[in-house]
Amino acid sequence: MGSFDRVDRLLIELLQADGRQSMQALSEAIHLSARATLNRVRRLEAEGIIEGYRAQINRAALGEHVAVFAEVTLKDQRQATVQRFERHIGACREVVGCWLVSGRYDYLLRLGCRDLTHYRNLTNAWLEEVGLGIDRIVTNTELQTVKEFTGFPVVQA
Repeated sequence: MGSFDRVDRLLIELLQADGRQSMQALSEAIHLSARATLNRVRRLEAEGIIEGYRAQINRAALGEHVAVFAEVTLKDQRQATVQRFERHIGACREVVGCWLVSGRYDYLLRLGCRDLTHYRNLTNAWLEEVGLGIDRIVTNTELQTVKEFTGFPVVQA
């Protein structure tokens, strides 16, 4: 990935806050022409700095659900075990976030399930599937979202 300047950083912040802003609105915010702004955005996309755009959904509008954080510990760290686990988790629709972490457990997962029974059935199936290599799952139920992800801070060079 190439280097980026103050204007690129500002563009990244603006697009993280609202990825649907028009080029005209962006150009006015960064004090460049719409064409120059579009060229910068396309370069940031081509360089892989901007990976894509998503809609932020009101979860309550999707119906009742429960959000759960699961701390997952694997039985071993062999490459085959890790790859099998990550492939399986990557294909699971209920897993809305997965992070390899350091500390007491190996992975932190965020899941969206219909209810706790759905979550329990899902994780019990994972534990029973020997090939996944899961040793332990510790569950933390989300009671309230205090702050949702809104983008990474853009650090100054």
